[in-house]
Amino acid sequence: MEPTTLSTDRLVLRPFTPSDEDEVYAAAQDPDIQRWTLVPSPYEHEHAHAFVNEIVPNGWREETAFPFAVRLGAEGPLIAAVGMHVQGRDSYASYEVGYWAVKEHRGRGYMTEAVLAVARWAFTEVGVARLEWRAEVGNTGSRAVAEKAGFRIEGLLRAGIQQRGTARDCWVGALLPSDLGLPSRLPYLPAVSATS
Repeated sequence: MEPTTLSTDRLVLRPFTPSDEDEVYAAAQDPDIQRWTLVPSPYEHEHAHAFVNEIVPNGWREETAFPFAVRLGAEGPLIAAVGMHVQGRDSYASYEVGYWAVKEHRGRGYMTEAVLAVARWAFTEVGVARLEWRAEVGNTGSRAVAEKAGFRIEGLLRAGIQQRGTARDCWVGALLPSDLGLPSRLPYLPAVSATS
């Protein structure tokens, strides 16, 4: 897929480039980012170098991951990262959103705004029928963003994620195009409620 840039009223989301390396390294020094995400810990310069020079371009080229640098305007500072990761292929593919925010920029609604921009792009341009979110149980900041973006929390998955060689329980939620008032590429037939 051709790398794309998205924008909102306050933010510009564009694929990471080599020029982002130092800002990525600095952001990933935050103990909360290392604790709750899948970035390496400790996070070294070579991790940031590989991320912006190899992982990001390979993800876009192979259509397996679509990571965006989130900035306050085109020339503003890096305030967050949000990406959509693809599991499987073709009609069996599933799509999961992941994100982190620079500590100084949390609590201002930027992350929710960025997640919604990626979700709208995923539904309208990529043709995603369901966007999933997962976070380790206890990551209340990530859950708050997901809920504000309209994700419905669907439950808890035992050993649903692996982090640093350990299986951990996670919350899982999903967002559908209809949750944002958008059409879906597939018709959706929800289950009939057992109480009706």
